[in-house]
Amino acid sequence: MRTVLIVEDEWAIADWLEVLLSENAFNVLVAGNGREALDILHRDTPDLVLTDFMMPFVDGAGLIAAMGQEERLRLIPVVVMTSLLEHVVRDRAGRFRAYLRKPFREADLMKIIGEIFPDDTVNA
Repeated sequence: MRTVLIVEDEWAIADWLEVLLSENAFNVLVAGNGREALDILHRDTPDLVLTDFMMPFVDGAGLIAAMGQEERLRLIPVVVMTSLLEHVVRDRAGRFRAYLRKPFREADLMKIIGEIFPDDTVNA
C-alpha cells in the first residue's frame, strides 16, 4: 500500500482528499502546513507528497526546497495544488512532478497519480 502525504491548510479540501485517497487504497498522512509536513517527513517517507502552495508557516515552495536538501526526501514525487498559474509556481518552487490548478476534479488528480505510479491500479 502506497502512502500519500497531503499538505493542505484548507481542512475541507484535506478531508476530501483523505477520503478519496483512502477509498483508492492509499495510506494517507495529513499536515496542515509545510512545517507540519516536514515534521512528518522526518518520521515517515511517503511515496507521494500532494501539497498546497499558499500556506502559513512554511509554504509549498519552502517545503519543496527543504525536501530538496535531504537525499532521502529529494526523490519523493511532489504534486502542487494551487490557484496560481503554473509558471508562477515553477518560478518560485522549481522542482515538482505535477501541477493541479484549483479547483480540480477527482479524475484529474487520479490521472496524475496513475502517471506517477503506472504499475498500480488507480480508480479514476
